[in-house]
Amino acid sequence: MKYLIIGLIAIVILVISVTLGAHNEQVVTFNFLIAKGDYALSTLLAILFGGGFILGWLVSGLFYLRLRLRLGRAERQIKRLQQAATPSPSSVSEPAPVALPQPTKE
Repeated sequence: MKYLIIGLIAIVILVISVTLGAHNEQVVTFNFLIAKGDYALSTLLAILFGGGFILGWLVSGLFYLRLRLRLGRAERQIKRLQQAATPSPSSVSEPAPVALPQPTKE
């Protein structure tokens, strides 16, 4: 449900930006590091917004994937440790008595 709401918010923002950008036909010069180009302001904003959105999802997805892999490894390790700590019924014996130190009187 949370992802649906986030997706709807992103679509609403995209629709609003396209609506506002359709009325803005101002041409701007955009200087790249190695090139220069003239673009409509609405087109440039839409491209940069879309690129940033996709880049953000990729970075977030990589972090999410890394955390899921860590969680899976940790769960497998916990399962192995629990199986190693649980003795089998045939090897259960009574524990040896523990000798407590006797108090000394001075």
